[in-house]
Amino acid sequence: MKILVTGGAGFIGSNFVRYVRERHSRDRMIVLDKLTYAGNLRNLDGLLGRHVRFLRGDVCDPRAVARAIQGCDAVVHFAAETHVDRSIVASGAFVKTDVLGTHVMLEAARKEGVSRFVHISTDEVYGEAVGHPCMENDALNPKSPYAASKAGADRLAYSYFATYGLPVVISRCGNNYGPYQYPEKLIPLFVARALDQQPMPLYGDGRNSRDWIHVEDHCAALDLLMRRPGVEGEVYNVSAQDEAQNLWIARRICQWTGRPESLIRRVADRPGHVRRHAVNSAKLRRLGWKPRIRLAEGLRDTVIWYARNRRWWEPTLRSRGFRQHASEVYQKGWRRGR
Repeated sequence: MKILVTGGAGFIGSNFVRYVRERHSRDRMIVLDKLTYAGNLRNLDGLLGRHVRFLRGDVCDPRAVARAIQGCDAVVHFAAETHVDRSIVASGAFVKTDVLGTHVMLEAARKEGVSRFVHISTDEVYGEAVGHPCMENDALNPKSPYAASKAGADRLAYSYFATYGLPVVISRCGNNYGPYQYPEKLIPLFVARALDQQPMPLYGDGRNSRDWIHVEDHCAALDLLMRRPGVEGEVYNVSAQDEAQNLWIARRICQWTGRPESLIRRVADRPGHVRRHAVNSAKLRRLGWKPRIRLAEGLRDTVIWYARNRRWWEPTLRSRGFRQHASEVYQKGWRRGR
């Protein structure tokens, strides 16, 4: 199989490339990535070669996409702007990449006649999970520009199945964690700052709850959806059903880095902050998938990975751009954590 992986130099994309390379050695992959701030070629160290080729390009550029998709059997579409905080201050980039970029990819896939298009959506499209974890047929109620752009892309992908018969399958996953995650996201940010004995900025009261899944379990689900016959036109939630509040995550990170909880600092809550994200993955589990890494184990291993790979994340945290972003977003209304 020849697979086009968009956004394959990012966090989940690079882990997916590694997952497929280790388990399907005959597959060939084309990685298409613009290498924006969150894309990092070092994420693909040891993978590039005869079976994995890298092309630098933008999913919004039809010519770059046409070159990359030529001869491919499947597309796994990760490429997107993904950080809620950034979408609040600069929503235009999210609409462009997440919606327009997805349209360019779908058009190219339709013309190429691929046998599977896996669209990576998110549980953010549901908005609040009230009462029960969200099901695939629940209404979409996105609360941030990021979530809204992903909801638009999600439904656009489905429309290409309904209108053109493009063999699309859509995944909506909870919060991923694991190696190679850009350190503006909660877990790598808190680990890095704890290791450096710097304040860990926790929004609001820290009781916002997320449905956490290790990136390797997510990759296993996507690999299944890419190869499984009969799932075209379907949406599948991907969840380990391991819910935890952000405050719990912060406290465990302090524990496993040997740092005091006084590093946890409350900052003003962000606008539209969803209180609880959670999805029900029973539909996917009926296909034979199940998560293998529980949160307590996976989080501890992730802390160890970041502690052992400081050279991977330290340049980012020391960069002027990252420090400016952190100052703008977090250093408002500090108060001591409890």
